[in-house]
Amino acid sequence: MRARRACARRVRRETAGVSLLEVVCALAIVAAIASFALPRVPLGTTRARLEAYALEVAALIKSDRTAALRGGVAVATLVDAPARRIRSGASGRTVHLPSDVRIEATLPRYCSGRPAGGAIRFFASGLSCGGVVALLRPGAGFEVRVNWLTGGVEIAPRRSS
Repeated sequence: MRARRACARRVRRETAGVSLLEVVCALAIVAAIASFALPRVPLGTTRARLEAYALEVAALIKSDRTAALRGGVAVATLVDAPARRIRSGASGRTVHLPSDVRIEATLPRYCSGRPAGGAIRFFASGLSCGGVVALLRPGAGFEVRVNWLTGGVEIAPRRSS
């Protein structure tokens, strides 16, 4: 009886725990599953994030229009397409866009008889010379449009090429 118990304890000790081979197999299975799942994770700017950038740019432009109305002075929102940034003329706040987002700016050459210089200008009355700032990435795009007459700002989806 005693010998049988000692033999049973020895068998339990030998089978207790995890072998190195079992750990390696488990890691291989996890790696195989991860290799299928990772390609589905987007590596660039998502459509939702691009829309959030468009909303941020529209808010910055609207705040410049409001600053022009309240202060009774002209305010310009600077658009630097090659550097992918838009800067508020009133607050100095800047929206920086990631490298996979492209900016196409359609701005007037002249505003109120003077060169516009890559900016959307608002007059003390809130009126503007207008412009369109398109934020684009492959497969998606949004336009932030400034009405040339009223100075109103709107966002519209755009197909990118």
